[in-house]
Amino acid sequence: MATGKAAALSDADRERIRRAVHAAEQQTSAEIVPMIVARSGLYRDARHWAGLITALTMLAALLAVEVSWLPWGWPTSNAAWLVLAVMLAYAGGSWSGTLPPVIRLLTAPARLRHKVALRAERAFAQHAIAQTRERTGVLIMLSMLERQIYVLPDRSLAGLVSAERWKQVVQAAVERLRGDDIVEGLTEAIAACGAALADACPARPGDNPNELPDQVIDERQSFL
Repeated sequence: MATGKAAALSDADRERIRRAVHAAEQQTSAEIVPMIVARSGLYRDARHWAGLITALTMLAALLAVEVSWLPWGWPTSNAAWLVLAVMLAYAGGSWSGTLPPVIRLLTAPARLRHKVALRAERAFAQHAIAQTRERTGVLIMLSMLERQIYVLPDRSLAGLVSAERWKQVVQAAVERLRGDDIVEGLTEAIAACGAALADACPARPGDNPNELPDQVIDERQSFL
């Protein structure tokens, strides 16, 4: 889960996240990559459903108060006003369907989760997180519109860290993110991830290269 706000990270925020990654990776031979995206899907159908619901609501309301609006009609057709009102209602509703709260309301939670998972898989490939020596990269992605945080470990970690432990990593960030504290939420998740990875693949003294950048990837200004 995550806040819907999209305020830019300050240099101090970025440095704080970088230090959290660096500290977590001192405990493990794995690599942690934090990332923030504005959204994980387009959800175009939300515009249609919002427009349709608003138009039908307007139609029902006008028909319910027919006595009031009927005298306003054109001399030859009162229906013209009705059609115009419904069309305007659809347009307004369709616009509201672009707003994050409306998208979340009209989109099934399972579909939101699926879109976030797909976006994380794409980011994993785009940023070469799989290109570590022992395939131990971990992506921690915060998707703003869906209000979700997703942890995607490389396949070599599948048998080393349980699904329940990954859920704990997400849960460590949830409360902070609900309070609109993106930085604190990410650093909590990074710390929890580092603890889980320290048990699964601890650091080896003298053989723990930093294979991936520690900086947060912030793609909120890019289009998906």
